[in-house]
Amino acid sequence: MSSTTTVRKRAATGALVGLALGDALGFPTEFNDVPQIVAKSGPWRHMPLPARAHVSDDTQMTLAVARGLRSAMDRGVLGPLPLERPVREEFVTWYHSPENNRAPGRTCLRACELLDDPERPWQDASQIDSKGCGANMRVAPIGLAPGLSDEQRAGAAQLQAALTHGHPTGLAAADLTAHAVRLLAHGTGPAALIGLLRAYALANRTRYHHAWLGGLWRRAQDPDAEHYIARGWDDCLAALDRLEAAVRDADPEDDPCLATGAGWIAEEALTTGLLCFLLFPDEPVTALRRAACSSGDSDSIACLTGAFAGAWLGADAWPTEWADRVEYGSELVTLGALWDE
Repeated sequence: MSSTTTVRKRAATGALVGLALGDALGFPTEFNDVPQIVAKSGPWRHMPLPARAHVSDDTQMTLAVARGLRSAMDRGVLGPLPLERPVREEFVTWYHSPENNRAPGRTCLRACELLDDPERPWQDASQIDSKGCGANMRVAPIGLAPGLSDEQRAGAAQLQAALTHGHPTGLAAADLTAHAVRLLAHGTGPAALIGLLRAYALANRTRYHHAWLGGLWRRAQDPDAEHYIARGWDDCLAALDRLEAAVRDADPEDDPCLATGAGWIAEEALTTGLLCFLLFPDEPVTALRRAACSSGDSDSIACLTGAFAGAWLGADAWPTEWADRVEYGSELVTLGALWDE
C-alpha cells in the first residue's frame, strides 16, 4: 500500500477511535459470561453501543501514552529518557485523576503509586511479576506514530509497558501489538499478519533493549537479560500458535475466549483481540461486537480488536453516529489527525 493510500484511509484516526469504541462496547460486559451478556444486550451481532459510550482505563491510559509520546517527539529525537519522563508524568496524573474510576487494574494502580515518587527509579516501581493486559492495550499510539525507527518503536513499546508491568511477556506482547498495528496501518493484509508477527517474535526473541530498559531484568530471577526477555517472546509464540489454529478452526458464533484465552494476561489479550479481527476483517463493527460479547476481559479484548480493525480499514470503518459520541472522541480524532499526515 502506498503512503498516499495510508494517509487517505486515516489509519491513526481509525485505530484510536476504534479502540475507544471497542472499549466502550466491552466495558459494560466485562466480568460477565456470554449468557449474561446476551440477556443484557441481546444477540451479539446486534449489540448496541451504550447510550453513554463511556470508556474504561484502557482508553484513558492509551491517551496517557499518546500524550507522553507526543510531548517527547515534539522535543526532539525519541529516546529512553525523553519518553520515560512525560509518560511517567501522564501515568501519575491519571492515577490522581477523579476520572480514574473505571475499574483500573491493581498492577497499574500500584506501579503508578510508586512512580509518583520522583526519586524512585522507574524499574523499582515496575511490577516484575505482572503480565496483565494493561501493558499492551494502551500501546497502539507507538505503532501509529510516524517517523520512528524499528529500534525506537520496539524500545518505546517495551518501555511504556515496563513502567507498570515488569514481566517479560508484558513487554513482548506490547511490542508485538505495536508491530501488528503498524503492519496493518501500512497495508499488510490480514492473511499475512500471523506469519509476520511470528517472524518478528523469532527475530527479537533474545534481544533485550538495554538502552530503553536498563537493569529491569535484574529484578527478575533470570540468569541474564537474554533469558529474561526470551521467556516473554516464547509465551507470545505459543499464543500465536493457538491463534493460527483458532483462525483455521474457530466457529465465529462461539465465545472467542474458548479458543485463545480470556485476555486477562497480555499474550491472550493480544491473540483474542486479533482473533476477533481476523474472523471479520472487513466487518469492523461485527468484530467489535464479537470481542465485547466474550467471557473474558471484554473491554481490553475489544479495545485491541478496534485498534487492529481501525488501523487496517481507516477512520471510515466506524459509524459516524458511534464515533461522534464515544467518550474522549474529539481528542482521539485530533491525535489521529496529527499522525495521519
